[in-house]
Formats: sequence, structure tokens, C-alpha cells
Amino acid sequence: QVQLVESGGEVVQAGGSLRLACTVSGRPLSDLYMAWFRQGASKERDFVAAISGSGQTTGYKNGLKGRFTIARDNAKNTLYLLMTSLEPEDTAVYYCAARAALVMSNKPNDYRYWGQGTQVTVSS
Repeated sequence: QVQLVESGGEVVQAGGSLRLACTVSGRPLSDLYMAWFRQGASKERDFVAAISGSGQTTGYKNGLKGRFTIARDNAKNTLYLLMTSLEPEDTAVYYCAARAALVMSNKPNDYRYWGQGTQVTVSS
């Protein structure tokens, strides 16, 4: 049973930075393709970024690369999302997700395992 637990969400002022973490248990992180999604006011779960099991391949939602960085520490079984220059539009619940696959996907339905989410609020 794969379990994902996010942490790091909080209230931050616009222009600030946050680092989210997702701790994975039940399976080696290196076996999993990992991603971050977010769900804001639109209520749709939107793709943010993904990273391959080795960490060598990453992908980002258009417009986020440069402000957001996805990374993983397989030795610690932990996924990270570093967010900089935060904007009020980044306010959302951020979810980490995992799939046992070798191919990246930006579709929520392709991910089997999900965390409970962590709230990020960016104040103007």
C-alpha cells in the first residue's frame, strides 16, 4: 500500500517562496513517476509538474517552469516542490501523486496514488 503525505503548505505573501514536501511509504520512490497537482477556485485538479523515477526527466505546466522546481530525494523517499515568486493565483490545495509507470503524464486519472493535500495561500 503506497501512502503519500504532503507538508509545507502555509500562508505566504506574494513574492515569497515555499517548499512543499511529499513523503512516500510502501514502495521505493525510485519505482514511481511522481507529480504535483493543484486544485484552486476552479475546482479542477490541474497539473503542476512531474518527475521521473530517476529524477532525470521533468515536466512543468506552461508558465510555471522558472518559478517552480520539482525534485526528489529517493534516499529519503521524499518529493519536493520549490515555489518562488508566488502569486495570489497560486493559491490552491497542492497534491502529490504517484504512478508506477515509465512515462510522464499530466492527467490526474493516470495517477493511482494521491496524498491528502496541503493548502497554500498567497496573500496580496
